Amino acid sequence: MRMFRPLPIAAALILSSVAVAVAAQSGGIRDRIGQRMQANIAARQHVALPAGVRRLPDLAYGSDPAQRLDVYLPAHASGRIIVMVHGGGWRIGDKAMGHVVDNKLAHWAARGDVFVSIDYRMLPQADVAQQAKDVAAALVYVQRHAREWGGDPANLVLMGHSAGAHLVALLSADPSLAPNVQPWRATVSLDSAALDVPTIMQGRHLPLYDDAFGRDPANWRALSPLQQLTAKAPPMLLVCSSQRRESCPAANAFADAAQRLHVRAQVLPQARTHEQINADLGQPGAYTDAVDAFLDGLPSL
Repeated sequence: MRMFRPLPIAAALILSSVAVAVAAQSGGIRDRIGQRMQANIAARQHVALPAGVRRLPDLAYGSDPAQRLDVYLPAHASGRIIVMVHGGGWRIGDKAMGHVVDNKLAHWAARGDVFVSIDYRMLPQADVAQQAKDVAAALVYVQRHAREWGGDPANLVLMGHSAGAHLVALLSADPSLAPNVQPWRATVSLDSAALDVPTIMQGRHLPLYDDAFGRDPANWRALSPLQQLTAKAPPMLLVCSSQRRESCPAANAFADAAQRLHVRAQVLPQARTHEQINADLGQPGAYTDAVDAFLDGLPSL
């Protein structure tokens, strides 16, 4: 994976996850490094709350302290709910990071959308399969409470970045992996190159993928969105960084497979870094307009 010069706040998640995987040789050392990086991320948390938006923080969708979500309620709800899953190499990250929330919240709250940002258990506490189950449990909770917030449980958009993009793509590829979740409207995957896990694991790859997917080819297939793809997948928008060698080819291969199953799948290349794809979404401009066009073009409920 090529590295790019980050923004002042940028690339913390992907670069730190790489550092966690590469710099440490033993699990104990690796975990301590991850904990220090998590503390540094927490120190940079901030959410710029737009005027008229009310925040419901740390709602529990499970018994573990990591199973929490924040709900942002607009002054006048339109009915749509956007659920955001942060990235961080399946090991670090936080629902309240500014580049996870700020621009997205400012843009979609102004359109009347309820915005939800979730935390989930991460490595080494929970493996990737458990993380996907956490996201599914969060969706159950959101749909159960949607009408209390002025939302429609069917009008839900699932969104994720990086490792979070992998998790949302996995659940979307085969929605039966999210039992008890009602069908949702669409999925937006923000720059996941981990759409074809077996191909990644059979070639040269970063150690963070070993942490996430292990050595068992059966596990690779079970956690691979491409290998789990079914005709029941919701419409999907795959945003990819044209500055990363593997990102857009992976997105195009996934979209081609989806279209063969008559699943609507659109690829949106962006000449932005991995982190800019996350942080910039919601800012005025062609990128946000393109995501809006995809969402606004979905069939009526």
